[in-house]
Amino acid sequence: MTRIMIVDDSPTDIHLLKKILEKNGFNTLIASDAGEGIQVAKRERPDLILMDVVMPGLNGFQATRELSSDPETCSIPVIIVTRKDQQVDRMWGLRQGARDYITKPVKEGALMNLIKEALAA
Repeated sequence: MTRIMIVDDSPTDIHLLKKILEKNGFNTLIASDAGEGIQVAKRERPDLILMDVVMPGLNGFQATRELSSDPETCSIPVIIVTRKDQQVDRMWGLRQGARDYITKPVKEGALMNLIKEALAA
């Protein structure tokens, strides 16, 4: 079964994303900050990562850059899921190695389409 890791420091956002993913047949892994997300990605090798941006310590852009440049994790697609909705943020996220970018609050259909595209690529 496909495993998707949620990296987010908001328990509410984690709960909502987990509910959507599990309803659609995915197993979930959780990391509550970017540093933990990197460690879990290296250890568990999820099929895809949903990455928040604004988190304490390392931010999601930095974590995405680290994951996409590491040979151990560069094949794991990252979709940034954030409240940062400026075009410059979207461009920066994609330049860091994210496969796609979606803003919160996410719509289930839009998120599922991005996940299916990323997993098929």
